[in-house]
Amino acid sequence: MCVKVLLADDTEVMRKAIRGLLSECQDISLISEAATFSETVQKSQELLPDQVIFDLHMAEGKSLHLPAIANDDEAKAMAESIGAAKFLDKMNLARELIPAILELAPQPVA
Repeated sequence: MCVKVLLADDTEVMRKAIRGLLSECQDISLISEAATFSETVQKSQELLPDQVIFDLHMAEGKSLHLPAIANDDEAKAMAESIGAAKFLDKMNLARELIPAILELAPQPVA
């Protein structure tokens, strides 16, 4: 099964780094990218990704249920308060991103 992922981050450098990490896994398909919160919502509704990798600082105070990425304790508390499915520290993405996506992937019905 291939997990369809939407990548949302407001910096091109971070999107490029994450794009590179995702390209290493055959079980993950990056279906689109978004650079703003409103673009993320629009693309999520249109494309129906299995998961959205989301820079927490783009949340603009909205309630979300997405994997969130940031890199401090305050951000982790914010991710928990808005219902992020998983919190990943940007400093550990290379090690944690792929396993987190696959862990949260929808399971096929047996």
